Amino acid sequence: MQSNNKLRMAIRATAAAAMFGVAGQAGAVSFTAGDYDMAVYGYARFNASYDVDSNQALSTRSGSYSGLATNSGAAEGHFGADAFQSRLGVKATSPEGVMVNIEGDFRGSGGGSFRLRHAYGSYQNILAGQTWSNFTSFVGNTSTLDFDSLPGVAGYQSRTPQVRYTSGPLSLSLEDPRYSFVTTAANDISKNGMPTLTARLEDSADALSYSAAVLAHQIAYDDGTDDDSAFGFATFVAAKMAITDMITVQGSLSYTDGANSYLYRSGENFGAASAYVDLATGSVETISGYGGSIGAGINMGGGRSVNIGYGLVTVDWDDAEADGVAVQDQSETNSAVMANYKWTPVKNVMMGVEYQFLSRENVSGVDGDASRLLFAAQYNF
Repeated sequence: MQSNNKLRMAIRATAAAAMFGVAGQAGAVSFTAGDYDMAVYGYARFNASYDVDSNQALSTRSGSYSGLATNSGAAEGHFGADAFQSRLGVKATSPEGVMVNIEGDFRGSGGGSFRLRHAYGSYQNILAGQTWSNFTSFVGNTSTLDFDSLPGVAGYQSRTPQVRYTSGPLSLSLEDPRYSFVTTAANDISKNGMPTLTARLEDSADALSYSAAVLAHQIAYDDGTDDDSAFGFATFVAAKMAITDMITVQGSLSYTDGANSYLYRSGENFGAASAYVDLATGSVETISGYGGSIGAGINMGGGRSVNIGYGLVTVDWDDAEADGVAVQDQSETNSAVMANYKWTPVKNVMMGVEYQFLSRENVSGVDGDASRLLFAAQYNF
């Protein structure tokens, strides 16, 4: 039980660090500047990929679902490498307990330019700024080399401007809304009338760590003549269980209705449309979806580990199709299997190899898949 408790605490610490933007750091360069406690952290990261089938690589060599359904006959065998995932962050804590965190990487504008990831301050129970959406949990995630990871993991899995209140395991937030309509015309006239409201519970008990969250927001449009709005919501549950000192199993389940931007890696690649405008009535109609992930991690000792995970998301386009909306080329189902081997040859250095199998099926029934290989080398400070 004692060893399980240690593993449980490690899981909780990793999840907590990830939620505040310092996941994956083995340590930091700490010092004092005046009365402030300072920390500078980050890593240099090299990623390389070989696409056995069509070229599905994004910056950081992550796999993409864009174009995957129509990849039959595409050129095969593509190699690429970059260091865009490399990261730099600074934390400062005042004598009064005010903490400020600013962090970025080089994935901006397709790769190579600096991108702001985190910029927030926190004092006691209040956080304000840009950081991980409160509608996110890393508890049920399987460790992958792919920067964008599996479809179907819990929540938004990205950062957004927000104000958050935390009390124990419960967090509440008001966030910048994220949604889109199917048609370009609706996108041009969409409006954000209210912030997104989220609530998340994250805790642990013995060898189990768990998280659950709900989200609600308004979807609206106004073209100067006609206007309408609808209510969208999303929810997820996620958990990780330490089966033994060596083995963990983890996973998540998600459901959305009018909030598919929060259904991770749905649609073309990072969030399907949440609604459409019924041209016959002018009303906003929501689109639902669901997803999930499951995986296992094996700690082999000596800084070595094996991880394997599967994720899937499906969007329900039936109502939109019945109302005459052109959705034939929209992605109905995205899925992936990712399996990797990681090792730490020396402290603060991680290397790994990963195999991926990506699959996509469009509403029309057209589908496609691709196999990929990844290699990574990461040097932390």
